[in-house]
Amino acid sequence: MIHDCSSCPERAGLAQMGLDVGRWDHLVALAGNPNTGKSSVFNALTGLKQHTGNWPGKTVTRAEGGYKFEGRSYKLVDLPGTYSLLSASQDEEVARDFILFGQPDCTVVVTDATCLERNLNLALQVLEISDKVVVAVNLMDEARRKGIHVDVKSLSRDLGVPVVPTVARTGEGLGNLTRTIADVIDGKVRLSPHRVRGNGDFQRAVDELLPLIDGVAPGLPNARWVAMRLLDGDHRVRQALLSGELKEVVERQRAEAARPAQLVALGGVR
Repeated sequence: MIHDCSSCPERAGLAQMGLDVGRWDHLVALAGNPNTGKSSVFNALTGLKQHTGNWPGKTVTRAEGGYKFEGRSYKLVDLPGTYSLLSASQDEEVARDFILFGQPDCTVVVTDATCLERNLNLALQVLEISDKVVVAVNLMDEARRKGIHVDVKSLSRDLGVPVVPTVARTGEGLGNLTRTIADVIDGKVRLSPHRVRGNGDFQRAVDELLPLIDGVAPGLPNARWVAMRLLDGDHRVRQALLSGELKEVVERQRAEAARPAQLVALGGVR
């Protein structure tokens, strides 16, 4: 539940949405490792205005909801908790495909302030895929209790994207998070996401693959990432590209991003 202080800056401009989640101005994906408080962030922002269901063809549960900030509505998709986007499981595949091909307007990566180094692997993988990323360092209260200091300014500089400290259970930092998401979407924040550049041979190989990929799957979003996976010997990606499955995945993700899941009644959300 969001902090009840009406004068608190964290609450300024933030209102939970009482509208149909099917009508929205911007699409935001919420990613993170399990046990980072990602679902607490989702619940705090969306309240009871949530939809749940399964991803098409998957037994993986999907949740989506909405919130309104400064007159605009935001659809928030809570992706399955995952440690990687390298698709070793259904959860990882769902998260990867949505960020890659659903093309959210912003992806928020929720991390645990008490074990940040373990969470940065996923954050760095998301930065390889998307320009518009915000990193939320959650559980800051736990970190303070353990005497852990997180230098969010230095982390933001090193990652090249905004880093926002939060405590989702109390609402601390959520106003700053929603403001930062809006600013990233509007292009008001200078972004320079940290990415693996490789040597000259690597870059030339990627550049040579890009037109070949475009010939097989014209207009494929994040073709650079696909090229990197091919260079890494990812047989699954190669097979999906050549069989046309990748193109189908793109179309399916775009369709799923554009429509709400089944509405259900949720009670007792913290």
